[in-house]
Amino acid sequence: MNRREFVTGLVAVPALVRPASAEVSAIRLGKQYGLPFLPQMVMEDHRLIEAHAASLGIKGLGVVWQTMGGPGALNDGLLSGHIQFVNVASPSLATLWDKTFGSALEVRAICAVQSMPYILTTRNPAVKTIADFTAADRIAVPTVKISGQAMALQMAAAKLWGFEKYDRLDELTVSMGHPDAMQAVLSGQTVNSHFSVAPFNYYELRVPGIHKVLSSYEADGKHTNGLQVTTKVFHNANPNICKVVRAAHEDANAFIKREPKAAAEIYLKLANDRKNSADDLVSMITDPDIDYTTTPANLMKHAEFMYKVGRIKRLPASWKDLFFAEAHDLKGS
Repeated sequence: MNRREFVTGLVAVPALVRPASAEVSAIRLGKQYGLPFLPQMVMEDHRLIEAHAASLGIKGLGVVWQTMGGPGALNDGLLSGHIQFVNVASPSLATLWDKTFGSALEVRAICAVQSMPYILTTRNPAVKTIADFTAADRIAVPTVKISGQAMALQMAAAKLWGFEKYDRLDELTVSMGHPDAMQAVLSGQTVNSHFSVAPFNYYELRVPGIHKVLSSYEADGKHTNGLQVTTKVFHNANPNICKVVRAAHEDANAFIKREPKAAAEIYLKLANDRKNSADDLVSMITDPDIDYTTTPANLMKHAEFMYKVGRIKRLPASWKDLFFAEAHDLKGS
């Protein structure tokens, strides 16, 4: 069964997340690579979820962190019940919400994680803008068509060539996790371009011959890069744990802003990053384009694009349709 059949064929609630009289004693959270997931790294290192859980009387909560290479695996893990919380980009949230709408597995967000641009780099000297890509080029994205980077490329294409040409560059995209894509671009093998996130774009742009082509902020303005999501059945059965996860995010974001060097050292340790110093990472973390915040930005612009191209069948009335009610106090868009 492929992912589309799995998501659209929802007929039962996985036993791992069925409602129960007491909240669960252990949770698993999924994440990917890079600085978009720095808040989760701080949460893991400082055991913030466990601390907030204990303050609510949830003693001994087990917390497991699982790193995956792209949104497809995270989505499948969430819907199978193997993972209870995943950090996904807005296209994944909109797709999951649309496919699960009205079911026990309906997916919504409890908070945003951060706003951060996707940066498209290339080693092809002839490519100055996306108009210069040819059939000889290959662009790595985490997952073709469904990742945030893939959609940002479509939005940029629609802006340049007209909406009917939004998918003009899709045939050049290749699914590849950021670490592998970076190595491929640096070595000149497999792909010559990479639509990435920090810190990978910073690594690539240090290398002579690699240059920036596009920032996703140019196509659609400042936008949320990550959202912490779960299913309705888990949320309704475990409201206190959901509150704990959001509170841990708020603490982690405050820590990153207050102590960026300490946060950088956590990243270096958990990511096993040997390419940077803490000072290198501080310059990235404090980049004005990067904002570690739980408030969502520009979700509706993304949802409207997806609805227009037929990626989702339902158009949310507002960003709040994509979030659980307790998050509606956020000043989102």
